[in-house]
Amino acid sequence: MKIKTNIALSDSGFLFNPSTGDSYSVNPIGQEIIRLFQEHKTMDEVVKQITKEYRIDKDTVEKDLYDFQNMLQSYKLSE
Repeated sequence: MKIKTNIALSDSGFLFNPSTGDSYSVNPIGQEIIRLFQEHKTMDEVVKQITKEYRIDKDTVEKDLYDFQNMLQSYKLSE
């Protein structure tokens, strides 16, 4: 997944889309996922990183990541 290049993410979890003026707040795991996508990591790489860093089972990460990805697409934050 590719996050639009103009999307800004602050250290506090504030997500801003300058194209629309919309802003969102994400939790630390959401921040990490967006950062990894901005680094052009694959879905498998993101799952592996989140599973390792937060000690969450792979099935849960995959399901939650799929839901998060759909949310990013619905808010037009991804390409």
